[in-house]
Amino acid sequence: MTSLRCRIGNMAYPVGDPQIREAEARLGRALPAALRERLTRNNGGTVSSAEDDWELFPVWDPTDRRTMRKTANHVVAETHQARTRWTGFPPEAIAIASNGTGDLLVLCAGSDEIKLWRHETRKVVPVTSLTL
Repeated sequence: MTSLRCRIGNMAYPVGDPQIREAEARLGRALPAALRERLTRNNGGTVSSAEDDWELFPVWDPTDRRTMRKTANHVVAETHQARTRWTGFPPEAIAIASNGTGDLLVLCAGSDEIKLWRHETRKVVPVTSLTL
């Protein structure tokens, strides 16, 4: 079970359920309940694990210019970029966060468990002590 320990980073804005449902529709799957809850409270921001600190990708929020600017790196766009840019990225995985060096936190197909995709090895491994 993943719990999410949040250290508010650069994104302290909540987001509504319609924006989350739109992202889920575009991604082709529902997000885990803990992630949905986290995004509802803080759409993006920083989360930490034993391995690293991570910038959680927000969901796109077209409410106004400020939220559009702050959500331009949304989960749908970042997932598309990972699937097309990175050789070896799991084809059905969803990228939910980045450590800024190429590694990504991902949701693999058929699972709600958040995993770590290491770009150097192209391997998906468990994440230690991640809290959203």
